[in-house]
Amino acid sequence: MEIIHSLSSYIHTEKTVVTIGTFDGVHIGHQKIIDQVVKTAKKSGMKAVLLTFFPHPRMVLQQNVSIELINTIDERAELLSKTGLDYLIIHPFSLEFSRLTALDFVRKILVNQLNTSKLIIGYDHHFGKNREGNLEQLTEYSHLYNFDVEEIPVQDINEVAVSSTKIRKALSEKNIKTANKYLGYNFMLSGNVVNGRQLGGEIGFPTANLNVKEAYKLIPKIGVYVVKSQIEKDIVYGMMNIGFRPTLEGTHQTIEVHFFDFNNDLYGQNLTIEVLYFLRDEQKFDSIEQLISQLKEDKKTALNYLQNNL
Repeated sequence: MEIIHSLSSYIHTEKTVVTIGTFDGVHIGHQKIIDQVVKTAKKSGMKAVLLTFFPHPRMVLQQNVSIELINTIDERAELLSKTGLDYLIIHPFSLEFSRLTALDFVRKILVNQLNTSKLIIGYDHHFGKNREGNLEQLTEYSHLYNFDVEEIPVQDINEVAVSSTKIRKALSEKNIKTANKYLGYNFMLSGNVVNGRQLGGEIGFPTANLNVKEAYKLIPKIGVYVVKSQIEKDIVYGMMNIGFRPTLEGTHQTIEVHFFDFNNDLYGQNLTIEVLYFLRDEQKFDSIEQLISQLKEDKKTALNYLQNNL
């Protein structure tokens, strides 16, 4: 898959099968759309193209409203690279771009820029200025500009329509199992390992302190989680604390991961942590000894979970 960072940099002339959207989460509903794009392109001898945007449109149009995204743009690109797409276009979203009418979007981008032969979209897709474009308009324009349009119905799990909003809600409620089921993979946090106070090592639970630099990345709620990571070629498991370390009088929120049976120096490395299960809320203990006792119980519970769920 080739990643292109602006529509103006896409200079290929092949006929294309295209899908458009933010695709935050690249969840099972998104995967269904992308799978159809890839299959259709291969069958027709065309190129499979996904057009997405960064920053997220809401970051530009609603700057006074904070936004939490399931994926960073790098995570999204990595997930999409595994789908069989030929081209991923990440176009910079701006106020100027947001003013494109639905007709101009179709004519200038889909037809003239991408040479679209077929457009495949998800249920209730909107585009163009003020989100004025919809399936009805797309169908009308498709006859005018000689391309096909296909709408993929929403993906259901247990009669629940999967959406990025519902995944964010599940994560906010510490319902990791539901979030991961909707995603089709484990929710992840990615960042560099930075120096901490190194108190974990002193109490027998050394931790890797993860710095997630993207302010827009959704961080699960404060608490203790069972996690896994790939470090070099090894899959390692552990438990992660997100919170303020009240027993140790912490002053700011941290993300700390204690890996089981692993004590290599990870400072400076970039790690991806997959979140598997919520263990408990963060607590303040009356003493370090009580904290150590609880951590031992947490480890026992985590290992029991892993034994029964791997």
